[in-house]
Amino acid sequence: MVSWELFCEVIFKIHILDTVRKLAIQTLLVCCFLGLLHYSQCIVTDVAVGVKRGSDELLSGSVLSSPTTNMSSIVVTANGNDNKKFKGEDKMDGAPSRVLHIRKLPGEVTETEVIALGLPFGKVTNILMLKGKNQAFLELATEEAAITMVNYYSAVTPHLRNQPIYIQYSNHKELKTDNTLNQRAQAVLQAVTAVQTTNTPISGTTVSESAVTPAQSPVLRIIIDNMYYPVTLDVLHQIFSKFGAVLKIITFTKNNQFQALLQYGDPVNAQQAKLALDGQNIYNACCTLRIDFSKLVNLNVKYNNDKSRDYTRPDLPSGDGQPALDPAIAAAFAKETSLLAVPGALSPLGIPNAAAAAAAAAAGRVGMPGVSSGGNTVLLVSNLNEEMVTPQSLFTLFGVYGDVQRVKILYNKKDSALIQMADGNQSQLAMSHLNGQKMYGKIIRVTLSKHQTVQLPREGLDDQGLTKDFGNSPLHRFKKPGSKNFQNIFPPSATLHLSNIPPSVSEDDLRMLFANTGGTVKAFKFFQDHKMALLQMSTVEEAIQALIDLHNYNLGENHHLRVSFSKSTI
Repeated sequence: MVSWELFCEVIFKIHILDTVRKLAIQTLLVCCFLGLLHYSQCIVTDVAVGVKRGSDELLSGSVLSSPTTNMSSIVVTANGNDNKKFKGEDKMDGAPSRVLHIRKLPGEVTETEVIALGLPFGKVTNILMLKGKNQAFLELATEEAAITMVNYYSAVTPHLRNQPIYIQYSNHKELKTDNTLNQRAQAVLQAVTAVQTTNTPISGTTVSESAVTPAQSPVLRIIIDNMYYPVTLDVLHQIFSKFGAVLKIITFTKNNQFQALLQYGDPVNAQQAKLALDGQNIYNACCTLRIDFSKLVNLNVKYNNDKSRDYTRPDLPSGDGQPALDPAIAAAFAKETSLLAVPGALSPLGIPNAAAAAAAAAAGRVGMPGVSSGGNTVLLVSNLNEEMVTPQSLFTLFGVYGDVQRVKILYNKKDSALIQMADGNQSQLAMSHLNGQKMYGKIIRVTLSKHQTVQLPREGLDDQGLTKDFGNSPLHRFKKPGSKNFQNIFPPSATLHLSNIPPSVSEDDLRMLFANTGGTVKAFKFFQDHKMALLQMSTVEEAIQALIDLHNYNLGENHHLRVSFSKSTI
């Protein structure tokens, strides 16, 4: 039976609930105390836990489903808000939590596939599969890792087995599971954890997913099947760098197939990338990754160009643009004749079709058959610092990735803005690079808007300068077809590329100018002609602030400074 002390404690805690629920639960507790329910101890304990977690999670059907229900499994199934579909582009997810709720999973999806969704963002510490509901809960080691994952997948819709899935924060701060009832998922999780930490398999653990094996080499061999859209070296780097530091990439064509060798600094990173990416599609229904371990343990890159790259040696020459495949590597690769296994069901990689194709198009190398540039051109940007943000600052930052036409900061929600780009490819590119970045101290969220255009205020109506038309701005970077700017689009980084510097401006002048934006200048390097330079700030956030403040800054002598993000380091 329930002790009187526990009964009183729970009654006292229930005062936080609304009146209807209060009466219902108090009545239930009285019944428990009188012994009318033979498993009252379980119910009262569950109610006590439910009160701590909030009224929206209290007494779901799972709590009363069985008198022997284990409490550890109840905590994760009693969740009211997790099942509410995200509606309306101005609504944000709930409070951040390291536990994520994943919905709309395909019925046949495996634990490994769900775990792989979280691997690029940090250590996965627990998983609960609710296959009857096509749902799962995934727990990451830190809340920061979960925030990064949600930010990324809010802009890039994840797919499993060609089906879009939905990820949001759970109301639960910790995922407690009964391992005896969740053995398969726990076995997979332990095997993946072993790869992440020790790179050795766990003895005595049986895992049906044969992909969970110890890494053999830090070098991966990659073949692209069904290559409907071009895949560039930069696209491969963007995808694979989410699993660790990519040191070198060599791309080439063999047997009429695009292939690549990619080297990580650690074999564990190679194992994680293979586990998550093998058999997945870069673009929807095409460009399928076939990944295996190479027998090579080190790549010898001779040139840094669009065919090969050594990220540890930025000083390498560009060569003549020919494939920089060393003859010794080519000979070793020729011996690796085993075919890569083809999974029965392919899963499209979490990169949207237009965004990845836009990256290739931005390099000025390809047209994009089947990908319309007339897609959604309007972005919704939320969680802005409403005290600091202006249409001009948004124009400058988003203008790095496309020609911004109009900006409207919402009158009744000044932490949100609509930004209209010149075409759908530019909006996808801006969204993929800027979602989750910090601007004026706040992590911004960038998604596609339901609006097709940004309306200007009616004539004579004063909207306090919240809307601005930049359609005829001379500062558009991409108006000129074939501009070199298309070849220099990179994610935000701490290193900035400066150009159009007059001869009279010295290194000290530029250091002082950028330090005045509120950050710290860590390094500086002039190019040989002194018309361009690289400047490194302490953080990416500081670099973003400096770019907003100083792009188009008048340096005198009719020279306006041009600032962009660089892929290089100093």
